Amino acid sequence: MTTPKLLTGFADGIMTVSLNRPEKLNAIDNELARALLAAIDLASRDAAVRVLLLRGNGRAFCAGRDVTSPPTEDDLILVQAVAKALVSLPKPVVASVQGWTVGAGFEWMLNADIVVAGESARFKLPEASIGVFVTGGLTATLSAYAGVARAKALMLLGEEFSPAQAQAWGLVWKVVPDQELESASQQISAKLASLLPAVAARFKRVLNETGLRHFDDAIALENEAQRALGGSVGA
Repeated sequence: MTTPKLLTGFADGIMTVSLNRPEKLNAIDNELARALLAAIDLASRDAAVRVLLLRGNGRAFCAGRDVTSPPTEDDLILVQAVAKALVSLPKPVVASVQGWTVGAGFEWMLNADIVVAGESARFKLPEASIGVFVTGGLTATLSAYAGVARAKALMLLGEEFSPAQAQAWGLVWKVVPDQELESASQQISAKLASLLPAVAARFKRVLNETGLRHFDDAIALENEAQRALGGSVGA
């Protein structure tokens, strides 16, 4: 029996979605991306779902794209579709991250509304060093949250950074010991689930429209840059 690459669960208004390729550090392939896109669509349509909690099984949140196969146009389309779906979902999204959170995995993390990181989390954007462009609307989200100057340095230098640095730069809401990551993420998700859905949706929509007003433009420009560089998807 094939192991599913995405696991879902539901309790108390919280839909938990777990990337489930632990042997690959939850690296993204098309099957995983399609499953995540379907889960987000289900969360959008199901009135019982008030919060989406996104996490990764095993030692990592997500190590980026699975580079064991050459990039394709479908990779780019699916990675960007997931990013847009997370941002446009009219319900809060919490990302719970540990271990490696790299490339497209980091980009999906920033598509969440609130990020909780374990102390083991390590972040890196290696795209420039391997000759491809970033995805996930990162040119909008990272600039909005950390500032344009820091976004340039993080993308172009591709240096690893810690949860403490990510928190100081406005990329992570809370850093906790790894053994407390699940409970801390659940507590935040429960608090969000207690809000009136219409209130949560309105806050998210207005904040995105003001703070991420160039998100869709960023996606389009990233697609153009990715194709111009000869690649189909970021790391």
